[in-house]
Amino acid sequence: MSKRGESLAGLVELMQTLLGPNGCPWDREQTLESLRQYVIEEAHEVADAIDQGKPEMLREELGDLLLQVVFQAALAEQQGWFDIDGVVEAISDKLVRRHPWVFGDEDVDDASGAINSWEAIKAKEKKERGALSGVPTALPALLRAVRIGEKASAVGYDWPDAGGPRAKIDEELQELDEAAEKGDRAALEHELGDLLFALATYGRKQGIDPEAVLRASLNRFSSRFRHCELAAKAEGKDLRDYDEADLDEMWERAKAAER
Repeated sequence: MSKRGESLAGLVELMQTLLGPNGCPWDREQTLESLRQYVIEEAHEVADAIDQGKPEMLREELGDLLLQVVFQAALAEQQGWFDIDGVVEAISDKLVRRHPWVFGDEDVDDASGAINSWEAIKAKEKKERGALSGVPTALPALLRAVRIGEKASAVGYDWPDAGGPRAKIDEELQELDEAAEKGDRAALEHELGDLLFALATYGRKQGIDPEAVLRASLNRFSSRFRHCELAAKAEGKDLRDYDEADLDEMWERAKAAER
């Protein structure tokens, strides 16, 4: 009976063939830098598959993401840095080390306790680095805002509840309006950024993922907008042919169609 994960070795060997002397010319030309965009794209496609709730799509996209891990590990091996076994060993060691309540004698009461313990262990391991250093700058901004808030919270730098960021939203809105009234473009950009950060923090304190809810809002907007486009097309018109009142009416009909 085969063990789970045993088939990964076949993918590793397949990648070696593609990168070999008689392999794929395109694959052999790739570098870690050229593959960077694909890692990001594949991760987003995995997220899309999760959002759509399609198991077959998720399996395919996870495979594409896994390929990037194997591909980049193979390129790193060519540089003499590490191989795929080193990648697996590193994450396995980390999981054991940072789960003392599973593999050791530490006790935690709930998920929150587990996260706090994980962050405390991580902080000790990387004590020479700042608390926020582990948050990639390449993350989407809203997601980065949440991760930064989580890291700061782990060292006690946070509001006790959602009331703090909710008050901050009002404060930032007022400052945004003041900057707009003055026509100060630099200040307007600054205050808008602060407002978005406060909104992300409020979502985090409420247990809501702002990245996910914004994505859902954009999906709703796109669906309603497409409904309006099709309605205009059915009348032989373009959306630019309608006045504001007509567009509002079309939008309400699009919202009603969703129900």
